[in-house]
Amino acid sequence: MYLPPHDPHVDDPMRFKPLFRIHLMERKSATVECMYGHRGPHNGHVQIVKKDEFSTKCNQTDHHRMSGGRQEEFRTWLREEWGRTLEDIFHEHMQELILMKFIYTSQYDNCLTYRRIYLPPSHPDDLIRPGLFKGTYGSHGLEIVMLSFHGKHARGTKITGDPNIPAGQQTVEIDLRHRIHLPDIESLRDFNELSRIVLEVREQVRQEQQQEGGPEDAAGLGRQSPQPCAESPAEQAKGPGDGGAEAAAEPPAQSGQGQPFVLPVGVSSRNEDYPRTCRMCFYGTGLIAGHGFTSPERTPGVFVLFDEDRFGFIWLELKSFSLYSRVQAAFRNADAPSPQAFEEMLKNIQSLAS
Repeated sequence: MYLPPHDPHVDDPMRFKPLFRIHLMERKSATVECMYGHRGPHNGHVQIVKKDEFSTKCNQTDHHRMSGGRQEEFRTWLREEWGRTLEDIFHEHMQELILMKFIYTSQYDNCLTYRRIYLPPSHPDDLIRPGLFKGTYGSHGLEIVMLSFHGKHARGTKITGDPNIPAGQQTVEIDLRHRIHLPDIESLRDFNELSRIVLEVREQVRQEQQQEGGPEDAAGLGRQSPQPCAESPAEQAKGPGDGGAEAAAEPPAQSGQGQPFVLPVGVSSRNEDYPRTCRMCFYGTGLIAGHGFTSPERTPGVFVLFDEDRFGFIWLELKSFSLYSRVQAAFRNADAPSPQAFEEMLKNIQSLAS
């Protein structure tokens, strides 16, 4: 099992934890051992369910128990999963989320079903190389997201989930047709100014969708490289209370060039060590929901490209910032055999989450 680094250190490498192992014996026989728990390898079972799917089962789940009972198990899990103790976590809501995750994950006792996932296919026109990224999700900690490109849109699909948004859902969608030019660095510190710019772009997107007869299917669009905008969509537009002032726009960031970046005052970030320059920004939407994936809705935000291996997303409604860093671990035989196979996989994992 690949685990993200401890929150909020997105640039640290992934952690590796063995879950089971197979001993190949003579005469085509084999033994399976479960590696879960802290009492050493013990008897397990692996079953091939169908193509690209298998299940594991532990036959001695008592090996997963600890002498100190559930409390000791929880504290040990907390140290391994989060790199801290319960006393270190003062936020009551975060304590609640962590306890929910422990209860949810520990009930399976390593009796799990595995399905193959493909890495996204790449294309020379892609904004950056697609792949897996570690991202900060507030009190939920770090989660794994797959960034893929689909014509005029990019998608971030959750590979690991949380009590609000499960794995398989599109956590962010980026509209590569709508570049956002940030204001000067002092104006950028004003959340209301950034909000005004983004909401004006959202209104422009809404009007375009109405003219085109409804929301577009991103997967069905032809591939198109993002082009620098001639002028900011927010320029010369009036917002509530702005007195008709023009939004100061930075010149488009050329390849290799950066423009100053800082989070607006009031936007929270788990990781304050985010880059202070960015290449370019685009309009996007992020998926939010209540516990149990109740009342899901897509809300406006800003996709911020820092470099080839890092990007961010400003969640306007939550006043929150997620920082994503590329997973550098190499996965063999993980490439999709075709773009169609990758699209089918995305549909399958989303239907599982639903």
